[in-house]
Amino acid sequence: MEEESFVPLNDIRKMKHSSSFSGSDVALEEGGEVDTVDYRIQGVADSGRKISLWHDVSLIHLDPQTRAEKPYYNFVCEISKFTRKKYEIATNEPGNPIKQDTKKGKLREFKKGDIYFNYGCFPQTWEDPTHYHPDAEGTRGDNDPVDVVEIGTRIIRPGDIRPVKVLGILCMIDEGECDWKVVVIDAEDKWAPFLNDIDDVEHEIPGMLSAIREWYRTYKIPDGKPPNTFGLGEKFMDKAYAMKIIQECHEFWENLISGETVRKLDQHGDEVKDLVRNLSRGSLFNLGGNLDEHQEMHNDNFGNEESGALFF
Repeated sequence: MEEESFVPLNDIRKMKHSSSFSGSDVALEEGGEVDTVDYRIQGVADSGRKISLWHDVSLIHLDPQTRAEKPYYNFVCEISKFTRKKYEIATNEPGNPIKQDTKKGKLREFKKGDIYFNYGCFPQTWEDPTHYHPDAEGTRGDNDPVDVVEIGTRIIRPGDIRPVKVLGILCMIDEGECDWKVVVIDAEDKWAPFLNDIDDVEHEIPGMLSAIREWYRTYKIPDGKPPNTFGLGEKFMDKAYAMKIIQECHEFWENLISGETVRKLDQHGDEVKDLVRNLSRGSLFNLGGNLDEHQEMHNDNFGNEESGALFF
């Protein structure tokens, strides 16, 4: 087997602080026709360069003027509240645009109906399929960025990046995989000053948490699948617990793009090996522009397998 090379973790961390985007400096470009398999929403920098909404956007919200870290996280919206089209970040495509998910060539929607909260993910996180969390009923990570449920009043567009306050987390078990759901609120929402932890949600908006849990329990039933289940006694855990999970998944992301995870795959089955290797290779290629100081020296086919200049 061809030997793989990896990006040093220190270089990844330097890149995060020097090259990450944080919302106001990200524009969105639409490509393809809406309601087709070709439709994409792409993040774009002021320079016109495509950016990844998964890798290039910082997990921590940065002040647009000073670049100082703020006490919020960046939420990338994939599905707006009161809609049902199943948009998601294409983790295996160059540039990681948002697309509408498909099944057997058909565009997917929630058959249960419209979702009543904004749904998306935290950038620079990853639920590692090689990791079995002790609180997740013996299940592994689902190979995606960490899912986020935003409960504010604003309807957020797919692709928009908003600063949010973390409130708590729910451990969903989805077809044998751990699928964390972090509950947040937009930092600029009118409810935000009153919501600082998960108990505040139940106090100020009674019934909201149970409604979220029941939506996730039942949303696949119209597709002929059984109800989803939950770990931790179906309890929404508090902010402190949620922050630990977010940090853990941020470190998993660092290990993915640095190649650390790939290095330790020998003890895992072929299915997990393929998942991680494919995602790691795509991630390193997406990050290549941030890690390389001499892009002007590249040929047009740089990064293609034929060019011999791969990041893995």
